[in-house]
Amino acid sequence: MPVLDLRQDVALLTAALMDINSVSGNEKELADAVEAALRDIPRLTVLRDGDAIIARTELGHAERVILAGHLDTVPLPLTEGSRGTVPSTWESGVPGEGVLYGRGATDMKGGVAVQLALAATMFDDGAQPQRDVTFVFYDHEEVEAVKSGLGRLVRNHGHLLHGDFAILLEPTDGTVEGGCNGTSRFEATTVGEAAHSARAWMGSNAIHAAAPILARLAAYQPQTVTVDGLDYRESLNAVKINGGTAGNVIPDRCVVEINYRFAPDKTPDQAEAVVRELLEGFEVVRTDAAAGARPGLQHPAAASFVAAVGAEPKPKYGWTDVARFSGLGIPAVNFGPGDALLAHKDNEHVHADAIRKCLAALRQWLAG
Repeated sequence: MPVLDLRQDVALLTAALMDINSVSGNEKELADAVEAALRDIPRLTVLRDGDAIIARTELGHAERVILAGHLDTVPLPLTEGSRGTVPSTWESGVPGEGVLYGRGATDMKGGVAVQLALAATMFDDGAQPQRDVTFVFYDHEEVEAVKSGLGRLVRNHGHLLHGDFAILLEPTDGTVEGGCNGTSRFEATTVGEAAHSARAWMGSNAIHAAAPILARLAAYQPQTVTVDGLDYRESLNAVKINGGTAGNVIPDRCVVEINYRFAPDKTPDQAEAVVRELLEGFEVVRTDAAAGARPGLQHPAAASFVAAVGAEPKPKYGWTDVARFSGLGIPAVNFGPGDALLAHKDNEHVHADAIRKCLAALRQWLAG
């Protein structure tokens, strides 16, 4: 099992985490190393559930903050010679200097490294954080929600996840991103009548019948909704279309798959009502939904964290696990090193100084 030095430079720690392949479903080796390192830290209570780990301080403070991050990554690039793979590489050729390339650089080994560095050093030189801290490391974030390690922790150990404020260390370029949009998926179906394509007039083309669905979606003007001072931009799009059985058969069925990213002022049911109103007259079935999360920036802990970071907070357009904390009644934000637009790309990378800056901001806030 690899041994992690949590006290080394946090950028070097990021590289060490990246060098342990942890594609979803293969998190065990990394979880073992993280658990072992955390159990060596005095004054932390550690619990393991599958490949997820909770480590908590028990200092008796009135306020508790949760710092959370996932251990898994998406699969490695298929492109030969890609720099976004495992093991990691430094563009400069000098470890710790400049840009770090590899799978997980932004999503989200840099954020996990920050969590681990904080856990290892927050009691140094007699210091003590002014808030109790719960560190959460979990598996299976990059796959279907039913496998989520965080969801499993909520079910099995929800009492250990109580807190006043949560920070998910997803990449945000070092800016606080509050809450997140919700997401829902639908299937809109049209039905026709099959016939030989040489005698098309004998049938009814279900794909052609889906044209109004696409036209309505194309003409739809997504809203921008202000929630707790942040402007959440919505989107409603066809993402896949299925129909037809053969090149010489008029299709008798067509299914348009639709994704709606909705502002956190709506529930999934309210979002569904928007889609049904737009596609009135068509058969519409909701196949999946996840509520968004209001930013909760008015909470004193959230406000003090935003002030400590110093940058204007932004909305999170994509869905993240802050929604799970919001569902528990815990205000939550995203804050971590790296550009989210680089996540999952073949050239995934992060600058060493971005990781260090994120660590410094959190360390200062916890001590203040």
